[in-house]
Amino acid sequence: MRAIFGPKIESALQGLAATSPDLVRCLVEFPFGDVYSRPGLDLKTREMLTVAALTVLGYPQAELKDHIRGALNVGCTPDEISEIILQMAVYAGFPAALEAVKSATSVFGEKQ
Repeated sequence: MRAIFGPKIESALQGLAATSPDLVRCLVEFPFGDVYSRPGLDLKTREMLTVAALTVLGYPQAELKDHIRGALNVGCTPDEISEIILQMAVYAGFPAALEAVKSATSVFGEKQ
């Protein structure tokens, strides 16, 4: 998780755990303990897929921003992320893609 989200992830999880420790346990153990740690895909590919999935869902913009940041942290370029969003417009529609572009633009602005 730290490779994706950086060192601030611990404090973010501690804050969430104060209200819902079971949710934090599930959030950490299943995706990052079981799925992300499997062989077969590197972290960059996994984050690219996560950005695609969150784009298609259309509504989890905070999580999408977190994973766009994570994708950048593990080697994705802004151009790759933009292409992922464009590709998802075909399947999720333009409203979902436009929301994702807004999130990406915000994150890209942070990195400058």
